[in-house]
Amino acid sequence: MLTRIAQFSTRFPRAVLLAALALAVFCGLFGASVTSHLEAGGFTSDDAESSRAAQLLAQDFDGAQPNFVLLVDADQGVDAPDARTTGTRIVDTLQSRNDVVGVRSYWTSPGPVASALRSTNGHEALVLAYLKGGDDVAQKTAGTLAAQFADTAPGITVRTGGETAVYHDANKQITRDLTVAEGVAVPLTAIVLTLVFGSVIAAALPLAVGLFAIASAMAILRGFTLFTDVSIYALNMTTALGLALAIDYSLFIVSRYREELRGGRAHRDAAVRAVQTAGRTVLFSALTVALAMAVLSVFNLYFLKSFAYAGVAVVVAAAAASIVLLPAALVLLGDRVNALDARAGMRRLLRRPAPVPVAAERSRWYRTVNWVMRHAIPVALVIIVVLLALGSPFLGVKFGYPDDRVMPVGTSSRAVGDALRSDFPSVNAGNGTTVVLHGYSGNASSYATALSKVDGVTAVLSDAGVYISGGRMAATPPGMANASGQYLTVASTIDPYSVAGQQQLRALRAVPAPAPTLFGGMAEIDADGLHSLGARLPLAIALIALATFVVLFLFTGSVVIPLKAVVINALSLTAMFGMMVWIFQDGHLSNLLGFTTTGFLTPTMPLLMFCLAFGMSMDYEVFLLSRIREAWLASDRTAADNTRSVALGVAHTGRIVTAAALLMAIVLGAMISAKVSFLQMFGLGLTLTVLADATVIRGLLVPALMRLLGTANWWAPAPLRRLHERFGFHEESTPPTSEPELVMHP
Repeated sequence: MLTRIAQFSTRFPRAVLLAALALAVFCGLFGASVTSHLEAGGFTSDDAESSRAAQLLAQDFDGAQPNFVLLVDADQGVDAPDARTTGTRIVDTLQSRNDVVGVRSYWTSPGPVASALRSTNGHEALVLAYLKGGDDVAQKTAGTLAAQFADTAPGITVRTGGETAVYHDANKQITRDLTVAEGVAVPLTAIVLTLVFGSVIAAALPLAVGLFAIASAMAILRGFTLFTDVSIYALNMTTALGLALAIDYSLFIVSRYREELRGGRAHRDAAVRAVQTAGRTVLFSALTVALAMAVLSVFNLYFLKSFAYAGVAVVVAAAAASIVLLPAALVLLGDRVNALDARAGMRRLLRRPAPVPVAAERSRWYRTVNWVMRHAIPVALVIIVVLLALGSPFLGVKFGYPDDRVMPVGTSSRAVGDALRSDFPSVNAGNGTTVVLHGYSGNASSYATALSKVDGVTAVLSDAGVYISGGRMAATPPGMANASGQYLTVASTIDPYSVAGQQQLRALRAVPAPAPTLFGGMAEIDADGLHSLGARLPLAIALIALATFVVLFLFTGSVVIPLKAVVINALSLTAMFGMMVWIFQDGHLSNLLGFTTTGFLTPTMPLLMFCLAFGMSMDYEVFLLSRIREAWLASDRTAADNTRSVALGVAHTGRIVTAAALLMAIVLGAMISAKVSFLQMFGLGLTLTVLADATVIRGLLVPALMRLLGTANWWAPAPLRRLHERFGFHEESTPPTSEPELVMHP
């Protein structure tokens, strides 16, 4: 199949590239509006108990669990005339809208409720409301209202917060972060590619393929928005992963093409051969990464499902562009692929000679790997111990639902969240626990009394009254009961995401209720999210391990190499997660990176990083194994041949894999500049993983273990050998050339 694709592309190169240009323009136009159709939620399932409670509150009690908070800050105090005028104007404006319900404020609520909506310093007061329309519509409404209330009297400031405002601020911030990341990554990538290839023309090809892949993937993502929810956070990964993988894949194909030209092949033959060899490797690599990303679809959260859609789309686009478009471009360019040698000027400036071809057996990579394999046991032991030590902090990992603290200090929604935590100890602005007694019309005073006695509970509001520490302290707040049932709100001083918050939730659940209950609020959302993820995590791990094993078995015909790859990847990822706990959970480097430590990690991010990092690690594994296997198949297949094949494989791919890892690190590392903390973790974690994987893992640990295993690397039971002979990867091979690696000689 690949041969026919390559022959077609090289026979009609102009037609192929013109068609690609037309497709890119269409994708660019269609995908240009994707940002406005993406959503910022998706962290909880619609089937979760907290979601069902929120739906009932929105449907039957005018959104009694607020998702929109306005903080009015008055220099003269919230009882001053200007502050009161501003507060009542806000309430009147909100109540006049059909998409806003459940409005209450300090200035319009009865005494006990009003006191909770006034800050301890007397200069701040709250307006609470529920915005209808779901995550997407509600967050846009929050943005509209924030702009509407920005113009206030002198000495008065109005800030918007709550879940909907956080989503709106996150959307805006991610769009800005994406622009900055691309502005940094693309120029740096162009510079590094030029240094790697020497030729400006050759360097431009991977970049062009990357931009085509991004345009295609964004159009595909826009297509998904027509029939399902897609998270805004998937946009960052689409651009970063699309650029990184397209550069990776085209880097290997262009390098192989230039190698074949040096071996004496004609332009068209060299392009076809590059696709037959490096192209097949790209195909298997793309399959591995796509399967790893597709595993995210097993989780019942559209946040993670969105990354599955985006990941598979961008991998397919990058691989297709590399395999189909590159051969056409290479044939048209011919020898001009090496034109505009940017390194020639640098050599003249430094008075260094031009690089001369050196056989792989004489290269630094070959000598280094031979040294590693002569000391395989100590090298493997030291690396494994270091990886386990780096991963040890992961034993103390804690997970929690993301809130406004993922945003940078100074953001409106972050400022409101900080104020709620510090100045409103009794308020339930979406952070307390809500208990819905659906269909219950009896007296809930005994239940409210018992709930108010739970440790850490500051007050319980119910249809029977306001209860504090077991006593009824105030009259019934209005609207807490109707023909559909009733609800209670439990205010607490405890962080709902902390261990103590979960203990309190369990204590509240243990209180006997007069009717079946549905619990809502942030502590319940956190518990529901962790339960949902934990229930499907074993299936996800099993699927990704099985997919990796099957693909690598079809690629190599061995059952040992896939098992080794899974174990090594597990060690590498453990080290990465340990570093993320040390940095982002424990707060080390928080001042340097500019994020706020909450004492926990967002649980969806390690899952996303696991699947993506696992796929990218297999990416480099496949590239390395392709050359090792090529040398192994051409040998007599003895233990000495295994050692030599490993050294040759690293020598052939070491420089290119390192360059590819550096380029991918630039693209992913640009996301460290993001202002949303878990996107910073995403960028930093994957950058460290890619760099370590391409150097320490592929350059040291893999050769050491393959040397220790010897010919057992290539073992498979007889039935599986026959299966591989029928369905496995069989390259149309010619004896491997001794590719000269370009090194600098004085």
